[in-house]
Amino acid sequence: MTVPQGDVLGTYDSYPEAQQVVDRLAKADFPIAKLAIVGNGLTSVEIVTRKRSWNRAALSGVLSGAWLGIFIGLFFSLLSPTFTWQLFAAAVFIGAAFGLFLQLASYAVARRNRDFESTTQVLAANYQIILEPGHLARAQELLSRTP
Repeated sequence: MTVPQGDVLGTYDSYPEAQQVVDRLAKADFPIAKLAIVGNGLTSVEIVTRKRSWNRAALSGVLSGAWLGIFIGLFFSLLSPTFTWQLFAAAVFIGAAFGLFLQLASYAVARRNRDFESTTQVLAANYQIILEPGHLARAQELLSRTP
């Protein structure tokens, strides 16, 4: 995907400000497929959320596997002519064990490179609304009329 070329309608400090302008244009029946919101001065920010450990990996694996087991247990119970708690419990237990194994194996492999969890966010210094050539005057007129 390439950065759109055209006329700059405005530059905004935050994405919600730019989004609000696009929303105003959409409500005024402007052909919004003719514009783009472009973030400039991009910065990648990684926020470390916590240290990884064997205990966290095990708990996460058991919980996610148990959810899968609940789903499978309910599915099989609905297909069965009679509901049996044994089948449901076995599915939950097997799912939890499977999740535990997979999560611990994943943690063992990833631990060599990275012993923490994080979230990544891309931030922009500002956001520009860029219009295809020939649409700037109409967009400015619509924005001046709508609150």
